[in-house]
Amino acid sequence: MKYFILTLVLVCSLSGFGFNMSSSTIANGKTVFIEFDKNDNIEYKHVRIDKKRFKIYNNFVLIPISYYEKAKNLKLIVNYRENSSKMKFHIINLRIVDGKYKKEILRVAKGKVSLNKSNKIRAAKEYKEAMSIYNSFTEESYLKTKFIMPLNSKITSDFGNARMYNGSLSGYHSGTDFRAKVGTPLISSNDGVVVLVKDRFYSGGSVIIDHGRGIYIGYSHMSSFNVKKNQRVKKGQIIGLSGVSGRVTGPHLHFSARVSGVQVDPLQLIKLLNKRL
Repeated sequence: MKYFILTLVLVCSLSGFGFNMSSSTIANGKTVFIEFDKNDNIEYKHVRIDKKRFKIYNNFVLIPISYYEKAKNLKLIVNYRENSSKMKFHIINLRIVDGKYKKEILRVAKGKVSLNKSNKIRAAKEYKEAMSIYNSFTEESYLKTKFIMPLNSKITSDFGNARMYNGSLSGYHSGTDFRAKVGTPLISSNDGVVVLVKDRFYSGGSVIIDHGRGIYIGYSHMSSFNVKKNQRVKKGQIIGLSGVSGRVTGPHLHFSARVSGVQVDPLQLIKLLNKRL
């Protein structure tokens, strides 16, 4: 069952402070979009959840909800200044619910599940490298127009499905899989900067594109690359070809997204962003 609402719902409007949010109830692994009313007397600063802060830009903010979050009520603390006064705050209540994701049983090479020492070291190093990228923040936004899909193909596996590799529960599906025979051209879903081009243990041939302000889109299991690190890319530009590299059961594209370092459903994120772009 999917728990997201794309139509913005008015939640609050008090003494000049007002906002709309995409939904007051959200499943784990999804993203919440909050847009604040424009008011010359109010300067919106950030939204705080526990110790983590999400900066408000142009009166809007994206709040990613981790796949591992349990069902609960969450308080979002909005910090702002009104008439250049001391910092004020407003609490937004958000209900997190269980996404009730499916389970998938997959068969892959034994060496991709039971790792030897060298592969463990390699996988850990690649994960650290990727998280260093995802946790970095580009102030500029490269997004000017709506996102498009990386290819026109059938979706074979949705985000969030719990995955059993060779009979053992290993994790969850961290993206959306598109059917793609080896050699299918893959395009950038929007403007951005390439921040990683590499063959990785689990993800195989991988490209990560920074779209600015904490938004990253990843493309995995590729057979070849048409871009290089630090290259500016345009929406619709071919970034490489699909393949069967990494931990896979067959050729396809694994399409993923992170917001402020948190893995989220890429298609739900794109729908939210496209409502505003």
